[in-house]
Amino acid sequence: MLGQNEQNIKQRMEGRVAANKISMVLFGLATAVGLIVLVLLFYRVLTQGVGYLSLDYILNFPAPYPEEAGIYAGLIGSIFLMIIVAVFSIIIGVSTALYLEEYAPKNRFTDFIRVNIQNLAGVPSIVFGLLGLTFFVYMFNFGYTLLAGGLTMALLILPVIVVASQEAVRSVPSEIKEASYGMGASKWQTIARVVLPAAIPGILTGAIIALSRAIGETAPLIIVGAATAIYTLPDSLLAKYTVMPIQIYNWTGRPQEEWQYVAGAGIIILLAVLLLMNSIAVLIRNKYQRRF
Repeated sequence: MLGQNEQNIKQRMEGRVAANKISMVLFGLATAVGLIVLVLLFYRVLTQGVGYLSLDYILNFPAPYPEEAGIYAGLIGSIFLMIIVAVFSIIIGVSTALYLEEYAPKNRFTDFIRVNIQNLAGVPSIVFGLLGLTFFVYMFNFGYTLLAGGLTMALLILPVIVVASQEAVRSVPSEIKEASYGMGASKWQTIARVVLPAAIPGILTGAIIALSRAIGETAPLIIVGAATAIYTLPDSLLAKYTVMPIQIYNWTGRPQEEWQYVAGAGIIILLAVLLLMNSIAVLIRNKYQRRF
């Protein structure tokens, strides 16, 4: 009887080892497929766009001919838009997370709010575009301006930042907060000097993901009136604007093959801006990770 039990245990262990090996192979294949597709995409973009990439391309405005076209208006517009998006979304998102985790009473209503915020993170971007068109363009009468576009994109990524910030605040050990209270600190002093600094790495991780999504979005900005081609830079929050994804989208829709190469150069610039933005955020996050 004992030998039979040992044999059954051995068979179960062998089955688990075999299942682990199969899972490892499947996961490795899935990772390899993703990496291969990514490498092929990068190769295609680089081979098409490098030839058109130059200082003139970066500093030129859109033009009717591919050899004269540039992405300067879209580059500056994207930078201005991201500044607006980051300011509004991070401030409101972190404040919302702090209220829900530190101040709001634990009841069904706040649970309902939390669930709906998580659901909003999965809503298609086009819905936020319609929301921005209704509120910011028509109701608040901002028109088809940089401010309307920035606020719309801030709404788009706000749920992601709120959820990430909630998790970051929730992960701060309660012993640290209790020690702060024990030293005589008030609730706000504890939040400002203990909770927030300890939660910054997690908050910035969510912000990186959210802003990375925002800089590449096109559909909401088309709805709220971002121009496909513009020959001036925005000089105020209520100025006309364009962004890199919309310019790239416009170029890829043209029949001449040269425009595909122009769009490829634009994708390279967009990726460079995205990597630079993420690198800055990662450096800030790592600084606080070493501190806490």
